[in-house]
Amino acid sequence: MNYSVIIPARYESSRLPGKPLVDLLGIPMIIRTYQQCAKACDPKKIYVATDDERIKLICQEKNINVLMTSKQCLTGTDRVAECINYLDSEVFINVQGDEPLFNPEDLKTMIRKIEEFPNEILNGYCEIKSEREFRSHSIPKVVFNTDNKLLYMSRGAIPNNKNNEFLKAWRQVCVYAFPKNSLKNFNEQKEKTPLESLEDIEILRFLELGHEVRMIELSNQSIAVDNPSDVQRVITE
Repeated sequence: MNYSVIIPARYESSRLPGKPLVDLLGIPMIIRTYQQCAKACDPKKIYVATDDERIKLICQEKNINVLMTSKQCLTGTDRVAECINYLDSEVFINVQGDEPLFNPEDLKTMIRKIEEFPNEILNGYCEIKSEREFRSHSIPKVVFNTDNKLLYMSRGAIPNNKNNEFLKAWRQVCVYAFPKNSLKNFNEQKEKTPLESLEDIEILRFLELGHEVRMIELSNQSIAVDNPSDVQRVITE
């Protein structure tokens, strides 16, 4: 299928300002994320979508495709959705810009899956291995049915039990594939939907709008950089 890989990059992160340009052993985080993606597909298909001239200039220095998007985007997915106006693609694969250790094999898997499940919204997941991850409010936890369709996603500890024990759980891996029409519908909403706003998890907007989301099992190698403490974790990996 005709696809583009979009890496949304917003400078004004509330928890870590300037996050895309955070220095990771001499290389800005957004460049490291791009380099991982370029190991999996043709670099001509990869675009950084940003609202900041500093990020644009850094990418242009490395001959990376850049699309300038609005500063009013509600989420990274809204930023990806704006790219519909510039690119003639059937599917938009979203890789978060704060994934400098993103596994290229996961992107290869997602590219294969858009052929297997055309016109479906896809999102990655992997098994949670530690109670620390299970209890973390920075990590969205995933529950899905026997057909791997998403039932719900939460920053809370789910699935849970009456003893509040960590037994088995799964977390989101932040790579998505969006058919063009689904993205358009998502972006037509001018404010966050109720559960999306409550949980601060944008994939929930699709569920609230009546879309189905198929979960695709990926590796557990990614580390999302949400807070300053995550920077040190990435550096030491």
